Amino acid sequence: MDLTSATAPVDDARLRRLLGDPGLDWLVERARRRLERGQPLTGPVSLGAPTAAQRASAERLLGRSPGSGRSLTVRLDEVDAVLRRSGISPDGLSAAVAALTGPIVLLGPARAAEARAWQEAYAVLDALAEEVPALAGWADRIRGDGLVRRLAGTPAAARDLLGGVATALRALPVDPPVSLPAFSARLFGHAHALDDGTPLATLTLAGIRALTGFPDGTGAERRREAWASAGLLRDELSSTVLTLNLRGTPALDWMADAGEPSVLTLRQLVRCSPRVPAAALRICENPAVLAAAADVHGPHSAPLVCLQGQPSAAALALLRHLHEGGAALLYHGDFDWGGLRIASALLRRVPWRPWRYTAADYRAAALARPGGPPLTGRSVEAPWDPELPRALEERGVRVEEETLLDVLLSDLA
Repeated sequence: MDLTSATAPVDDARLRRLLGDPGLDWLVERARRRLERGQPLTGPVSLGAPTAAQRASAERLLGRSPGSGRSLTVRLDEVDAVLRRSGISPDGLSAAVAALTGPIVLLGPARAAEARAWQEAYAVLDALAEEVPALAGWADRIRGDGLVRRLAGTPAAARDLLGGVATALRALPVDPPVSLPAFSARLFGHAHALDDGTPLATLTLAGIRALTGFPDGTGAERRREAWASAGLLRDELSSTVLTLNLRGTPALDWMADAGEPSVLTLRQLVRCSPRVPAAALRICENPAVLAAAADVHGPHSAPLVCLQGQPSAAALALLRHLHEGGAALLYHGDFDWGGLRIASALLRRVPWRPWRYTAADYRAAALARPGGPPLTGRSVEAPWDPELPRALEERGVRVEEETLLDVLLSDLA
């Protein structure tokens, strides 16, 4: 609601000489705040510790001394009368303040209108959450954490930004995977729309984590793998997975015949996936296990995939392909809290069964190797065997894969 529509013209030159005096800025600012709040311009306003210049300005305005106390007090209705009587502002103080400082808008209605505009901007998220229930929690979270407001600034910009995010998420996941620039160009008209650091990329990547269940994390590699979890490839070459005795391409067949490990890139997996083993495929966490299998069994080792820590985009793509092809996935990792976190992260993405990776296996391993390194860090759950974390806490020692090579290699023979 605009409060500045005056019926009589203001004498601008005289007004600026009188009320536009810098010594009266405080008075004009107090009057404007009252107008914005819908309060009347009557009664006194006071200024503590005024300067001599501010006192002199008030005296020129009122035509008398405003007093000599520690504060300076001026009655707004008296200023209003001076402006009307002099003809400087026939409509009084409110018209004079608007002429000096710009249109006055009531804060109450303005805030309500802004709240409605933000509500309308978020409506696209509500529609998206109804279409894709997996995104409901994410939509509620970003509505409440202020991130969209910080990134967009205004409701209009937020509406456009969230519209773009919804467009991207509705098109995901992509199968077979495509390059992120190509995806951006197809949806938004230019290849860099989803580059790192853009508001669109920030919100879309957060939505992807909710959509695919990819765990939170920081750093370029984690972002690259989060994009890949939805089929968007930022870099097809830097994400790799270590394997032994997989077959299905001339290069893999040659390496398997030699019993040598292979490093597969995400690019290779997207374009030409390995053949699915007829039965089970075993997965380890540490490269030492795979290297030992190649040394001891060579081409006669059972097929093996090594995560080398947190599962990469390439590892996830390979294991998903093998699982969907009918292979049973069997996993083993370090018996410590870090190992359980890695195993849980993998289990959220592809199903597997434990390969000598249960509470009973840990207790037997810890008993056979007394005096192992102490268990440190914060405990985590093990969905495949809820008893395993309790066993770790009871024994209090770490058992790394490398110390179990004898039993693991016997399974790979």
